[in-house]
Amino acid sequence: MNAADFPILTTLIVIPAVAAIMCLFLRADGARLIALIATLFNLILGVWLWASYDPSYGQWQFQESVMLFGPVGWKLGIDGISLMLIMLSLFLMPICIGASWRAITDRVGEYMAAFLFMESLMIGVFAAQDLLLFYIFFEAGLIPMYLIIGIWGGKDRIYAAYKFFLYTLLGSVLMLIAMLWMIQQAGTADIPTLLNHDFPPEAQTWLWLAFFASFAVKMPMWPVHTWLPDAHVQAPTAGSVILAGVLLKMGGYGFLRFSLPMFPEASAQLIYLVFVLSMVAVVYTSLVALVQKDMKKLIAYSSVAHMAIVTVGLFAFNQQGIEGAIIVMLSHGLVSGALFLCVGVIYDRLHTREIDRYGGLSINMPKYALFFMLFTMASVGLPGTSGFVGEFLALAGTYQVSTWATLICATGIILGAGYMLYLYRRVAFGEQKNEDAAAMPDLNRRELWLLAPIAAVVLWMGVYPESFLRPIRADVSKIVERIDRAAPDGDSALLADDPAMKGYRVQRAEHGDKEGSAH
Repeated sequence: MNAADFPILTTLIVIPAVAAIMCLFLRADGARLIALIATLFNLILGVWLWASYDPSYGQWQFQESVMLFGPVGWKLGIDGISLMLIMLSLFLMPICIGASWRAITDRVGEYMAAFLFMESLMIGVFAAQDLLLFYIFFEAGLIPMYLIIGIWGGKDRIYAAYKFFLYTLLGSVLMLIAMLWMIQQAGTADIPTLLNHDFPPEAQTWLWLAFFASFAVKMPMWPVHTWLPDAHVQAPTAGSVILAGVLLKMGGYGFLRFSLPMFPEASAQLIYLVFVLSMVAVVYTSLVALVQKDMKKLIAYSSVAHMAIVTVGLFAFNQQGIEGAIIVMLSHGLVSGALFLCVGVIYDRLHTREIDRYGGLSINMPKYALFFMLFTMASVGLPGTSGFVGEFLALAGTYQVSTWATLICATGIILGAGYMLYLYRRVAFGEQKNEDAAAMPDLNRRELWLLAPIAAVVLWMGVYPESFLRPIRADVSKIVERIDRAAPDGDSALLADDPAMKGYRVQRAEHGDKEGSAH
């Protein structure tokens, strides 16, 4: 039976929602078991969805449509980009449940329900094909994360939860106003239709800025990134995993789904705004990460730097850059989630995230040191890991537009090696100065089961990235074809009418057409 024979996307959304309601009425052990079963079952359905997806068929597959009220309809469907982000969500969610198995002891049913509701909402964001339905899913996802930070977080959890909620909510108000104008102007809320609608160039700038206000906070981009370190530090381990792994990717997905294809002229006009903010983010947050004493804060600032590579790749206006940005999003979701899990492992034993409290853990925790090293190398971008593939493609695409942006963003790789290797050396190597750290036991069976699947996928993506590039290639080609008419020439062209540059643009367009027909 093919996945297209029944509403699989609705099923993926409904299963965790039903399980969440069940968890509210169960005791702790029952809630844990139901949450794990529901997320694993959803993961199996997701694998089936991936196996049934045909990259050569067309952009929108597994479509479902039921009109609800007014202009809002229950319209779902996916392309390859949505598929990859849905799979990332489905893959990380059982790991988050496992990471919370013993760490969360208070109000376990409500905690598991919050995570399950969040899974439903995340899948809804990536599958929605109605503008207002997307907005509902996009904004509703704030509520479970707000509760997870505010109830089960650290000592400053209330401050961090309010800051997270207000930052992300205020930016989205402008996006809602822009959406209502778009529906009125185009006469539809259908996203596939809007993707081919040409909005007036004079209105595109305002629409782009309204969407940017929401997506820039969600990414998060400098200077609206300040909510992220506080949220990560105060959130429980699983909350940090899903926040870094999936929720940050909603901003990048928004740029891909709305800003670039719907407002191509505005995107080209404001490309250097994105580049400047991204360049500052890479250098500034990397330098800030170098001086951090809290492991979670260091990884949080590194997330801002990595997501800046995503934004420059997305706005490179070419196949390489956009494909690289998507792979960076997937890789960062896995690697940052794994790094937060590694922090959670030793925090559960010693109840501190202060880097100086550790040292020499490779002696008494060799398995932990091995996994931590792999994820550190992937974060740095070592060839053979997922981090290398995405960053190489994103920067190669950016180089076609701006040499300076590429050079400055490439310093993030050097600085990233600096702060990540410095972190690893202080935690895993050196002298064991603290007896309590030296007495910590190595990974148990549950922790091995949490880290091993992520390690396998990180290596899989690094060794054979075609598995992840094939589903998105045709959809990226469609985006490039849509935005190519507005693509900037880049700072490599000496004159706007440079014959060599014109020949390059013609050759690139022809190459794109050939790629589109081949796939």
